[in-house]
Order: sequence, then C-alpha cells, then structure tokens
Amino acid sequence: MGTILKYGRRATHEVRFGNVTIGGNNPIAIQSMTNTPTANVEATVAQTMRIAKAGAQVVRLTAQGGKEGEALAPIMSRLREEGCGAAIVADIHFTPDIAMIAAESVDKVRINPGNFRTSNGELHQLIEICRRRGVALRIGVNHGSLARRIFDEWGDTPEGMVASAMEFLRMCREERFDDVVVSMKSSNTRVMVHAYRLLVEAMEREGMTYPLHLGVTEAGDGIEGRIKSAVGIGALLADGIGDTLRVSLTESPENEVPVGELIASYFKNRDGEFEVENMESYSPTKFQPRTTAKPIVHSEIDDTYDVVEALSSNPTHEWRAAILNRQDGRPVVLRRRYEGSDVECIAIYAAADMGQLLIDGLAEGVWIDAPGLDEAVVKEIELILLQAARLRFSRTEYIACPSCGRTLYNIESTLAAIKARTSHLKDLKIGVMGCIVNGPGEMADADYGYVGSSPEHITLYRGRTIVERNIHQSEALDHLINIIKSDGRWHDPE
Repeated sequence: MGTILKYGRRATHEVRFGNVTIGGNNPIAIQSMTNTPTANVEATVAQTMRIAKAGAQVVRLTAQGGKEGEALAPIMSRLREEGCGAAIVADIHFTPDIAMIAAESVDKVRINPGNFRTSNGELHQLIEICRRRGVALRIGVNHGSLARRIFDEWGDTPEGMVASAMEFLRMCREERFDDVVVSMKSSNTRVMVHAYRLLVEAMEREGMTYPLHLGVTEAGDGIEGRIKSAVGIGALLADGIGDTLRVSLTESPENEVPVGELIASYFKNRDGEFEVENMESYSPTKFQPRTTAKPIVHSEIDDTYDVVEALSSNPTHEWRAAILNRQDGRPVVLRRRYEGSDVECIAIYAAADMGQLLIDGLAEGVWIDAPGLDEAVVKEIELILLQAARLRFSRTEYIACPSCGRTLYNIESTLAAIKARTSHLKDLKIGVMGCIVNGPGEMADADYGYVGSSPEHITLYRGRTIVERNIHQSEALDHLINIIKSDGRWHDPE
C-alpha cells in the first residue's frame, strides 16, 4: 500500500470471477448495477448489455426473492448468447436461500453481513457452492444495516463496520476460501474512508490480503453526486486502497461507468516521494481538525489563511507532507490549477485531489484555479466539495440511492421533484430511498426521509423515527413539506 510519503497500490491477492480478475497488479475494475426488475428477464438483459457497452467490466443485479433468484439462470444464458462478457454479480440481503440459488448461476454473490445469518452452516453451504463453481463472494458491509448485536456493541461506527467484516472474513479463512472481496460503504464520506482504512489495518494485523470494492452509497445525482463520489473514492485511491469501484448515482446506470473510469484513470500516474518529519500528528482513521477556522472557498480568503499550492502529479501526498511539516497553526487553503473547460472533469479531479485532506482535517479551504470556467461555477464546485467532505453545509443535501430492482417508485423523477421544492433550504439533509433494505439505516443522519414502502407508497421519517406510513406517492411530497414546516425548518424561496 502507498504510505504517507508516496503513492503505491496496496498489495492484494487476485480474485477472478467470470472474465474479470481484480487485485494484484490488475487495473481497477468499474462496476454498475441494473435498476430493472430482475424478474423481468428481457428488460434486465437489455439494460445489462447497455451497461457493459458503456464500459463496465462488472454488472450487479438484485435478487431479493424467489422470482428474482430463479430469473438469474435465464438472464445469464441470454447474456452469454448475446456475447456479453461482463462479470455478473447477484446482490443478496435478507434471504440466504436465494444466495444459494444465485451462486448456481452468476459469477459473484454479494451478501450483507448485517442481515445474512451464519447459523446452521448457511455460510458454509454458500462457500461450498461458490468453490465448486468458481464463484467469488463479496462481503458487503453497509453503514446503515449492521447486525443488531454489532450495533449494540459498537453503534453505527466505522469500528462496528470493521467488526462485522472481520467476523465474516475469519469464517472465510477458516473455510480456506480466498475468492473474497470486501466493501465498507456509507453515504457519509468520512465514515466510509475511515472504515476502509480501519479495515486495511485490521486485515494487515491478521495477514489478510483481500481486495477491496470502493463506493459511496446514495451519492445523489448531477455534479453533487459526482463530487461526493470522487471525494470518498479518491481519498482511498490516493493511498493505493481499492481494486474495483462503483459510482452510485441516482441516474441511468450507464451514466455511472464513465465517471468511475474518470476517477480510476486519474490515479494511474502519481509520482514523487515527499519527506514528512511530523508523522505523529496524523491519524488516517480519525478526523482531527488542525484549527477551528471556518472552512472557506477561494473568494473568502483573508490574511489569516495560508494558501498551499500543489504542482506535482501527486498533489494529495504533496499537500499532506507540506501541511504536516508546518510549524505554525495557520489554517490552510489547498490550491491547484486545472486547465480546460469541462466542468465535470475539473470538479471530479479537484474532489479526488483535495477530498482526503478535508476529510482528515488537514485543510480548511479550497481554491480551484480554473481559468476556463466561470467564477460562479468554480465557487459552486468549491462549496459542494466542502459539503461532500462534511466540513461546511451550504445547501440541502440529498442522500439519494441510485435505485435498483428493489426500487418501488421512479426515484430519478421523484428526486428531481423533491429538489425542485426543497433545494432552497439550508443546512438540511433529506434521504430519498427506493426501499427499506438500506433506506432507514443509510439515511440515519438525515433530518427527513422519503422511503419506498410498497409500490407507489411512501413512508416518511424524521431522523430515524417514522412519522407517516404508506402514503400514496402523489401526496407524499406535500406531506414531507408539511412535516418540515411543522418543525419550523421551512422558509419560502427568496
């Protein structure tokens, strides 16, 4: 793995599933996930083909029940007949028996330790099927769905996520089954980054070299979703952590692929070694702000802030070394020049470069020097970047899932409608979730939640508490706004 001094990929063993091999020296594989009903074989095959054509090496399908599990075999047959070489992954949550069915057809099975039972030898049975067929297994920990016993001991913390993952990894090692990939996903970038880093430390202590799947869940859509994904994923890739990734956007799945490719390719050339004298002051697994200064964008800089510019091809390590070697306590603004006029590219590159320093508390401000962009656009990107790194909230934040075959309503159009009526609000977080599988947990730090409960019906939350159940979608947004108003947190647009 790369160190605090220079860039380098973390050493992992190879895991092969289908035509894809990750880990080792293999390129980072890009993934996406279908949002068609998996039981609809024709629609799912067609969308999988589109995702693969967009460049994804791995495509994931949900299999939440018997109909979906039984549909996997004909889907696989059709895809191979059509010449689709993408590796196919089945996503399983509450139903271990469906995992067994899926393992007889697909290339990899993803299980969630938070709701996958290990009693009665179920994990052993699944591993034996995977071993027989050459199927890989992903241990997919979600911040919002830890097992009750884990939650009771650790809370919904990065440490709890690591405890959940390590329990299952030790079982896999006891079974001498190494075709395992691990993920530690959260919609909170700070939680996500620290959980992965803690997991790497825990695995290193026990001699484990499992490859890692990266992702920020419920990142949202548009430029906000791209920046939030680049902040979390980029913070880890900068230190050589990560072997495959998915950018989760509340958009068509095909849109996720080029964003993932852009982030992954950005870390292919990270040269330079930077001397650090004061390593003791830095912890990669804790948020330790250097100062109490207000996080700022470049137009707000005054004499109390010190601008630190990065000029090398490895800005993250360059900045980190420069900041840790400082002897004064002045707040730091990160500055880097980005050429061109492509808003998406500049936003993603800046988020990938600067996100780690913000998440770790090493910097208090950002200066995106982009002469090809309008000043107002640059300021907007900078504000979104500070919010994605959990430093400064200047707009409504939407914790919106990317949707999948479990989604119970049209989440893309619904998110657009919710944004249209609430985006003027400040310092508010709204969760927009397609179903209850991860919904209530992943939006745990949201102020309000809009969660699919049955087809075209919504349950509304205030924090973790249900306020209204099973409202028809045609009325749900009005009800949500009335709840916000009753809490005194509403104001009309200016």
